[in-house]
Amino acid sequence: MILDDVDHYRVCEPCFEAVRIVLAHRGETYSPAYIQGLSGAAFRVGGICPCAPTCHLAMGTTDLLRLLGYEYEEVSLAGEGADPQQDVPQVVERVKGEVRAGRSVLVWHAFTNAEWDVVSGFDEEKAEFIGFGSYTHGHPDVWRAPERRMAEAVQLCPAYGALIVGRKTGELNAREVELAALEEAIRHCHAPRDEALDNAGDAEAPWKFRQGKACYDAWVHNYRVNPSKVPDAGDRYCLGIYRTTHRMAATFLREIAPRYPEGAGHFRRAAGLFEEEADALDRCYERLCEGWDGWTAPDPEKGARMAETLQLARKRYGAAVKALERGLAEVDPARVDRAHRTAETDRPLP
Repeated sequence: MILDDVDHYRVCEPCFEAVRIVLAHRGETYSPAYIQGLSGAAFRVGGICPCAPTCHLAMGTTDLLRLLGYEYEEVSLAGEGADPQQDVPQVVERVKGEVRAGRSVLVWHAFTNAEWDVVSGFDEEKAEFIGFGSYTHGHPDVWRAPERRMAEAVQLCPAYGALIVGRKTGELNAREVELAALEEAIRHCHAPRDEALDNAGDAEAPWKFRQGKACYDAWVHNYRVNPSKVPDAGDRYCLGIYRTTHRMAATFLREIAPRYPEGAGHFRRAAGLFEEEADALDRCYERLCEGWDGWTAPDPEKGARMAETLQLARKRYGAAVKALERGLAEVDPARVDRAHRTAETDRPLP
């Protein structure tokens, strides 16, 4: 059984594009860029480590559902007393029940690794789920995987099971959440540097989870001082995500700019700079890393080019956020002041 007219991933992003796809099947018309912008994913850069795009968020997946006015139920395989292998058949049946009722479902680790995927069908004979994951963004091909695969997430992280989207009981306060997303983008960009990075000298910076420009600075620094460094899973995964999400930042800003005429010019300038940043990240991923499987041996020339190209991306990112600040200052200057004064990782949801 496969549901018709379920959209595929338009963005390589692990936590929020799945929400858009599930809601689009119910008639919502939010664009991929709008969801990336509202959720904050369009403006994040953290780590660098493989967990950053799924763990270092401006809000959670369920927070986004709540902002959009939807009820939800978490059918988890994690938590005290849970036994994923024993409990998975019940979750599988819940998912199938939703699909039989004509509703696609968010399932953790259904097709990808430790991401929210979209299950829009199943094959009883083969005991498989059918649907979409972020790894084939831009392509409409459905994936198949064993229906119990979600329990295997415990090898990487908690097995979150399924997220069942319920009724729509509220309405989006668009202005509030749009401006809150811009405020958080500024706060995140200006997260403070750490002494370990400032004092690293000619050595690679010690591991620390960094945010915004500080994250970029450490990323650049480590390739600059060690051009023989070979990209690891964190480099590749983050590049694969951020090069698409930050391109969505440009589209999001152009989409909302007409609603804020006093700051529209600055927002459009920021959009162009985010595109240039995404172009630089594309070059890092496609030409230097050669995707997920290339650049497997030390190559100092490539390492030097990686440092140079990441530095360009960092400059464009910083300039984009500066233009965004100028635009938001024309709309709501208190938000810009608050963004610079707060250093918390999380922000209260509107």
